[in-house]
Amino acid sequence: METSSAQETVGDNPAIQKAFINPAVYNVKVGVSVKLGHTTFRVHRMLRLGRGAVVEFNQKIDDPVEIYANNILIGYGEVVVTEGDRIGVKLTELVKGDAV
Repeated sequence: METSSAQETVGDNPAIQKAFINPAVYNVKVGVSVKLGHTTFRVHRMLRLGRGAVVEFNQKIDDPVEIYANNILIGYGEVVVTEGDRIGVKLTELVKGDAV
């Protein structure tokens, strides 16, 4: 998978420049989501889950998380705690357009 540094900006990427020539796209809303990991288990185990249950995922704490825009993988990042004790994701890699 080909990726680029998160340091790449709109000014550095001709494909992004072309997409943002039209100012009308500036107001388009994009849903952003992050995949922390995944797991599977049988229904009987799921039915036993209660308040306080912990569901363990395949992801290790230091593994990069996947970042999606409108359900399309756009990059990878690391989970961080932001001001106000909120969860954020620091973008570490962008997925190249031809890999999307």
